[in-house]
Amino acid sequence: MKNETLAKFNAMVENIAALNGVSAATAQARKFSVAPSVQQKLQQRVQESSAFLSQINMSPVDEMSGELLGLGIGSPIASRTNTAGGTRRAGRDPSTMDQRGYACVQTNFDVAIRYGKIDMWAKFPEFETLWRDNNLKRFALDRILIGFNGLTATANATTNPETTPLLTDVNIGWLQKMRLENAARVMDEGATAGKVTYGAAGDYASLDAMVWDAKETLLAAWAKDDTELVAITGGDLLHDKYFPLINQDEAPTEQLARDLIMSTKRLGGLPAARVPGFPNGKVLITRFDNLSIYFQDGKQRRLLKDEPELDQVTDYNSSNEAYVIEDLDYACLIENIEAKDA
Repeated sequence: MKNETLAKFNAMVENIAALNGVSAATAQARKFSVAPSVQQKLQQRVQESSAFLSQINMSPVDEMSGELLGLGIGSPIASRTNTAGGTRRAGRDPSTMDQRGYACVQTNFDVAIRYGKIDMWAKFPEFETLWRDNNLKRFALDRILIGFNGLTATANATTNPETTPLLTDVNIGWLQKMRLENAARVMDEGATAGKVTYGAAGDYASLDAMVWDAKETLLAAWAKDDTELVAITGGDLLHDKYFPLINQDEAPTEQLARDLIMSTKRLGGLPAARVPGFPNGKVLITRFDNLSIYFQDGKQRRLLKDEPELDQVTDYNSSNEAYVIEDLDYACLIENIEAKDA
């Protein structure tokens, strides 16, 4: 690291340390607790850096595990009671509070930055901003990958990004939660075992018909006509021509990460949304605000470590997180989708 770079790096560390109530020496020597106000600001910046995460909930929780926050809109509450007959009116909680809970697991977001790259960043006055945004964008994309691909969160296990590049072993994501907690609303096969097909010789005449049927038959009666429902899919089921970039007239500095692209075409009457990392052959039907990421308040840890033996600085970050579907009545999943024209 050049001397000029080292000076900027040290100034950044001093600033981060001061915000979190520790010394610069501590920030570079051992893990420190990120101040709750700073943690929530960082989480807000992560959410704002991603068009998709901006649509869902990222909510702090006090405990490592507990009851769901009940952010879903739940089932209907309107009723009538004949109180003249002595029947007492009974209120109903409109939020979704079923017997499911959440369990946060530690997730490490450790970013190694080579001296050469840091030297290049140091040439710009916005050095700290470049450092922060480099981290936040990756944090956002990784959370999306985990949300749609995560299968396991084995205790005391070491994950391997080389063998699981989609982060399937980091945490249990939303699609796996559907399989585990909402299996009755998962369509995974039709006439052919292990496949749901569409086309001339398929279970459905078209992909539209498949999505429409899933919405009509799998969602609760009060959920299926909700105008906020979307069909979330990957890039395989709809051609790229149906997904023009939104807000193309924005200046590059004003653009959010284009990780959410809304289609000009609808799927089964629902707006189609393409999200990076969403697995092929699947469609998730839900509201954006039915998906949540919980993070444990006051439990984020950080260490900014200069590692000259590796010619790099590693920004070690960890957070306790859980992926949650707030209201199971408002979510259904179609998977193992294949075209079958003959």
